[in-house]
Amino acid sequence: MPAEDQPASITLLGPQRTPRIEGVLASLQLTGARAAIINAGWREREPEDGLLVQFAEGNAVNLRLWHRMQEVWEADPEFAAADRARRLVLEEMQDLYVVALDHVVAALRAIADRAPRSAHVQEMAQADAEQIMREIDTRHLERVSEVHAEFWSRWPPHERAAVALLRELISRELADAEVILIPGGHVGVLVGALHLFNIGPHLQVPVIAWGAGAMALTDQVVLFHDRAAHGPSVSEVFTQGLGLVRETVALPAARERLELSNAGRMGVLARRFAPAHCLLLDERARVDILPDGGLPDTAPVLGIDGRATVRGNLR
Repeated sequence: MPAEDQPASITLLGPQRTPRIEGVLASLQLTGARAAIINAGWREREPEDGLLVQFAEGNAVNLRLWHRMQEVWEADPEFAAADRARRLVLEEMQDLYVVALDHVVAALRAIADRAPRSAHVQEMAQADAEQIMREIDTRHLERVSEVHAEFWSRWPPHERAAVALLRELISRELADAEVILIPGGHVGVLVGALHLFNIGPHLQVPVIAWGAGAMALTDQVVLFHDRAAHGPSVSEVFTQGLGLVRETVALPAARERLELSNAGRMGVLARRFAPAHCLLLDERARVDILPDGGLPDTAPVLGIDGRATVRGNLR
């Protein structure tokens, strides 16, 4: 994204169960500023924005991107059918990609559990398996991007009357925004809404995001959960984000969702996505992104040894 289209600032936060938004707004001298709310990830609950509006002292507009997506599908059944077909293809691609990843993870586990006759040989075998995982990730993301590019090429959104009308309305609502709040929810829905309504170029004022909102601003969205009821699941590349935060994999609620005490497992995760940094967005986290979209030295990240540290220690 060109520099002139970059937000004035980006602040990423951890989970907001004990909200800190008011303090963040105050620190940015944005108390009472006109806020635009993008909570499409909440889907049907999108109108339940009372607390966010309260943080903005009532001076807020909800862009209603999820509900406006539903309006598009209702007004343009042909476009809606094409989008459903795209999502079915992407779902199958994601399922089969995870099947491949599961086999590599099983291989990594077997290598780690084996009593080595040569530590050097074991390290080489592990590095080879990790490289295979990176190659699978890269090709999967390329294919996902190809599916999206083909869809937008065949179905240019600016040529669909319903999309064009709502883009114009949203643009007007954003025109007087002084800060944009992007909370979490379903990251796929959120990213889809941001792309459909071409929100990226309009994010030229300070942006405060957390949960799926933080994930959506990065280069690539990675799904993860080591503490699911059915046991640890392999972390999976899902889609491209807006790319406003560079070389970063956002991991909201990391301590709740990742087995951070397992340095071996975390090391694989950190090395897998290097040179991007795995950003640990826990409850008290606040990361003010640098003007070039990079992470500050104080950002909490995973080192390639699998231990939590700050970015400055990795130089």
